[in-house]
Amino acid sequence: MITILTSPEPQTQLMAMVLTMNAINAGANAEVLLCGPAGDIALRDAPASATAGQPPRDASPQGLIKMMMAQMGLKVQVCAIYLPAKSADASVLIDGVTAAVPDAMGAAIVAPNTSVISF
Repeated sequence: MITILTSPEPQTQLMAMVLTMNAINAGANAEVLLCGPAGDIALRDAPASATAGQPPRDASPQGLIKMMMAQMGLKVQVCAIYLPAKSADASVLIDGVTAAVPDAMGAAIVAPNTSVISF
C-alpha cells in the first residue's frame, strides 16, 4: 500500500497517518509519499500544524509518522521535487526520510497488488 499525502490540512494529514497505521496493523506493507505542503511534515523544523497534538488522542502527523517509522518500519519519502523546490537538501528532513526516486516510485505504484490511497 502506498499513501500519497499532499493535503496541507493537519486533520487530513493525521487521518491519512491513522489509516496507514491501521492498514499496517491489519497486515499491509505500507509506505508514505509526502508531496507539496504535506512534505513539511518531514522537516526537522516542521511547522506547528505538523507537530501540534490533535483530538481525540493528542497525536500529530509528524509524531505518528515518527512512531510508525521507529516501531513498524514504515518507509517515508518526500517527492523528488520537494527539496529542490525548497532550495534545500536532505539534511532538513527528519532521520529516516528520503527523497523519492521517480522511476522506483512509479514502478511501486503500478506493481501488482499495490493499493494507492491519496489525501
